Amino acid sequence: MPVKLYQYRRQTWASFIFISGIILLPSPSLPLPPSLLAQNTPSNATDYLNQGLQAVQTGRIQDAIAYFRQAAQLDPSLAPAHYNLGLALRQAGQLQSAADAFYRATQVDPKFALAYANLGGALLEGNNLQQANDYLQRAIELDPKLGVAHYNLGLVREQQQNWDKAIASFKKAMEYSKNAPEPAYHLGICYLQQNKLDKAKDAFRKAIQINPKYPEAYYSLGSVLYGQGKAKDALEAFRKSAEANSNYPNAYYGAGLAFIQLQQYADAVQVLQFARDLYKAQNNPEWANKAEQLLQQAQRMN
Repeated sequence: MPVKLYQYRRQTWASFIFISGIILLPSPSLPLPPSLLAQNTPSNATDYLNQGLQAVQTGRIQDAIAYFRQAAQLDPSLAPAHYNLGLALRQAGQLQSAADAFYRATQVDPKFALAYANLGGALLEGNNLQQANDYLQRAIELDPKLGVAHYNLGLVREQQQNWDKAIASFKKAMEYSKNAPEPAYHLGICYLQQNKLDKAKDAFRKAIQINPKYPEAYYSLGSVLYGQGKAKDALEAFRKSAEANSNYPNAYYGAGLAFIQLQQYADAVQVLQFARDLYKAQNNPEWANKAEQLLQQAQRMN
């Protein structure tokens, strides 16, 4: 079993702001109403902004960046232009530029809580934890019910290994963003670090309840169950993890351990070969070597 059970991809939340006269904050998963899109050649800042949003929806991130930049240049006081530019830059992996754009949005609109929240998220991804903390605290001051700010603050505290405060933040995020599975998952990770295994399992199950295709949550649940000697239950969790993401190598590695504990060595060999190959393909030589060692152990037992 991987020692670092908290092996995960940290995710911070973001949602694009859509504008047509007024600012709206729809769910990122919802299509943009056609009435909010400029259908003709853009001629002013709002048109460029809407063209950028349309580009985002069709996956043209570089085009979106260009449109948002043009909107911000035409109207430097248009906070959503800077904000959406920050989101697009962040999606393109340009963290420093994204942080700069979010910062400009907060300067244009000092009460723009979501901009502070995502500025904090960008700084967190850049490992600037203290500044991230400061901006996230400001976001919460402006909007105490902004779930994304509590979640990102929880990630900062998790990185600082301040488990109690991270737990408090993730609980707040769960309260204000009930349909998001990530806070529950990270709550489980924190409980795991405190060796509060029953609470960790409950949190992972909550994350799975919200998102039944959450491979990391299934894997972490399986890891706890395996550690408690519940190999069959762990195997079922690892199987669901692999079903949720067939390219998630930890799921197969965990399944290999469970099969070995159940003395089903031929099955262990099969899944451990798959885990090893996935680790190699994903340029993770450390865990490829661990999978290879466990594979050889299973082969000797078979």
